[in-house]
Amino acid sequence: MIRPCSRFPGMAEGLSILVVDDEPSIRKSLSLCLELEGHAVRTASRPDEAREAARRERFDLAFVDLRLGTASGLDLVPELLAAQPNLAIAVITAFATVETAVEAMRRGAFDYLPKPFEPAQVVAIADKIRRIRDAGSRGEEGLLFESRSEAVRDALALARQVARKEATVLLRGESGTGKSVLARAIHRWSRRAEGPFSTVSCPSLTAELLASELFGHAKGAFTGAVSDAPGRVGACAGGTLFLDEVGDLPLEIQPRLLRLLQEREYERVGDPATRVADVRIVAATHVDLEKAVSEGRFREDLLYRLKVVEVRLPRLAERVDDIPDLARAALDRACRGGEPMEFSPESLRALSEKAWPGNLRELSNAVERAAVLATGSILGPELFTSSPSTPPAPPAPLLPLEALEEAHVRRVLSETRTLDEAAKVLGIDAATLWRKRKRYGI
Repeated sequence: MIRPCSRFPGMAEGLSILVVDDEPSIRKSLSLCLELEGHAVRTASRPDEAREAARRERFDLAFVDLRLGTASGLDLVPELLAAQPNLAIAVITAFATVETAVEAMRRGAFDYLPKPFEPAQVVAIADKIRRIRDAGSRGEEGLLFESRSEAVRDALALARQVARKEATVLLRGESGTGKSVLARAIHRWSRRAEGPFSTVSCPSLTAELLASELFGHAKGAFTGAVSDAPGRVGACAGGTLFLDEVGDLPLEIQPRLLRLLQEREYERVGDPATRVADVRIVAATHVDLEKAVSEGRFREDLLYRLKVVEVRLPRLAERVDDIPDLARAALDRACRGGEPMEFSPESLRALSEKAWPGNLRELSNAVERAAVLATGSILGPELFTSSPSTPPAPPAPLLPLEALEEAHVRRVLSETRTLDEAAKVLGIDAATLWRKRKRYGI
């Protein structure tokens, strides 16, 4: 059975994850790392165990080793996808090459993880899948593409037009407006549709790990680099690489990305050999890049290279007429496999009057929450508006300093995207944060 999740207060619901590896130490370390992040994990050591698990239980994400004794994890990838088409698969390999990474992605893998790996790399992959799941972006493009808004229709028309070209595309808009959904659609509409598509979340890793993640590294390039790793640029040959939140790209990485865009060339970390890139770059950001340039946080020449074509996605507040249809689509998804539900006229009016600072993602999550809490088949406005009759909360009890510290650490972890970001907010280093998590059982 899957072990229960232990989540931080206010944290998004954890994923259901399958780990397939013939090494007990890898299964144990992956399970521990993922369960500390609030995910439920089931492990399998052989392909037949994995196939049986996929038949009996639903998973959001699977980590699959490419070498499972005498069996091949590459062969297992399409079998798992046949059982669960929406499963995201990250392949694990101690023998990472461009060829194996590309082949894994061609067979349907979503990502890859070279051995030896850091906990931050595992967490980053799981966080990426959780964000995609929460945004409803895997196969749920109706939330973005079915619009009465002229601004949305113009953005989609431009995206379709540029998709057939090789130009770099910059997607701009607030968080939750559907940038990652549109990036995947641009890939699907392009001549590279049969090639791999991969996402790199620019804020999720340190500069050192991000350089290795993007460009790869040579064996011995740094402590723990026991084999060559192709990097996403190499693994996405013939396909599309999506740089999510590129406005948070560390300054020390920006010259290397600029060279990749200008000259289509790059080097792996610790390897002087120059390689030619065959990858199309689509980037996205909610950051005001012009302001970042004026503040010295982003290179002006890189900005111009990224926005060869710029597509802006409007806020949900700018497409109010879409809200009833978007809400119904979200409710249909929430009710899939269960009893149908519908909105009362008052609830649709309440939804249309809300500000929705979190845009499509917030609307989708609010509808899903209402469907869970509803006691009948009609969703009333009380599920979407706070009640003025709610009594005020009693004053908080006086607590020891240690309890206050634990509560604050939990809050910061739940509201930041990576351990490095949480450590920076707390004003401590990552090692100290790790010890505090262990101390408080987080």
